[in-house]
Amino acid sequence: MEQVVNIGLLGLGTVGGGVYKVLRNNPAVNIVKIAVKDKNEVQEIDGLDKNLLTEDAKVIVTNPDIDIIIEVIGGTGAAYEFIKMALERGKHVVTANKELIAKRGDELFEIAKQNNVLLLFEAAVGGGIPIIMPMKMSLAANKFEKIAGILNGTTNYILTKMDEDNADYEVVLKEAQELGYAEADPTGDVLGYDAAYKIAILASIAFKKKIDQSQIYREGIDTLSPIEFKYAEDFGYKIKLIALAQSVGNKLDVRVHPMLVSKTHPLAHINNVTNSVVMQAQPVNQVMFTGPGAGEMPTASSVCADVLSIVSEIHTTNFLLPEMRCNNTEKADILPIDETENKYFIRIDATDTPGVIGSIGNICSKFGINLNYIIQKDVTKDGMATIVILTGMCKEKDLITALNELSNLSSINTIHKLIRVMEL
Repeated sequence: MEQVVNIGLLGLGTVGGGVYKVLRNNPAVNIVKIAVKDKNEVQEIDGLDKNLLTEDAKVIVTNPDIDIIIEVIGGTGAAYEFIKMALERGKHVVTANKELIAKRGDELFEIAKQNNVLLLFEAAVGGGIPIIMPMKMSLAANKFEKIAGILNGTTNYILTKMDEDNADYEVVLKEAQELGYAEADPTGDVLGYDAAYKIAILASIAFKKKIDQSQIYREGIDTLSPIEFKYAEDFGYKIKLIALAQSVGNKLDVRVHPMLVSKTHPLAHINNVTNSVVMQAQPVNQVMFTGPGAGEMPTASSVCADVLSIVSEIHTTNFLLPEMRCNNTEKADILPIDETENKYFIRIDATDTPGVIGSIGNICSKFGINLNYIIQKDVTKDGMATIVILTGMCKEKDLITALNELSNLSSINTIHKLIRVMEL
């Protein structure tokens, strides 16, 4: 008979509840205790043994009979302390906590290494999408070149609805909150923090370097308006919040911001709350992972997969899953956003007078910026014209310098938000 592995579960919220439902009837594991904030406010789960509940997580973490700790309480405060404590006591840990892994993962991985235990986090990036283990194992023979992904379901839902319904950001955000797709405080999602944590994790795995997530350029979707979607459509693009990581010389270009994605690219057709990641690597060339990026059962699926991977080896070897351990020692040199090179979509309001487009072209040319398209779209009754530009590849700092000079022209009224264009 196989020996049953004892589990301690920290958290019984949306994901914790899903984990409990998946594991409770698995004969290979025994859920010993579940830590909750308040035993009187636990969600109703059919068949839940209330005797398993405790409000003292330390009782679980310090229990010598528990082999694996599952952390699904979130945050970087108590979660960090409990994971650290568990690793130091020689317990394996499985977490869905992307913020903690992105911010303090290096420290926790070192503690895990010192105590010869695993810290697994499949659910931290893609929710129900298997991505961490495939990168470390199935794609181990590859050299990664580029990762581009839609890693936040809330923002993707909002952008999809703004595009399809020609709706304002605030209107769609409220709808997303009513449907439960967005939190009451949506800051972490709509300002790109969530996606930044996730791309930091993916970049560290792909390029085998420590990523300082605080150096990742981050820009949200809160300043986008329906007019951008209209003009992007005219040029054959969709607007998505893209998390990007790519190697540029001896530096890494890691960032999160809205991008125009060509309708010929598969990411342009990832809509609503679905997540997707495209990876460029050699020799495989290109692979794509798509699926539910959040939710009770999709996230529980990934958490439980990590747990059962440990369970399958825990009594067979003293050094479990060596390929899943983090051994990054070198810190990545992150490329500043003004040093990045991109194509750009720019919308300008200018007076409808002769020579305006020529002036824009001359100033851009002065700074080495080619204009692939420059089109006057609409003219208002007060004589204000909308000019839409798509540039060629150029360095961001050169474009910013050109735009600053353009803004000094008397004919230029407003230079609206520039949006970078994703290269295929």
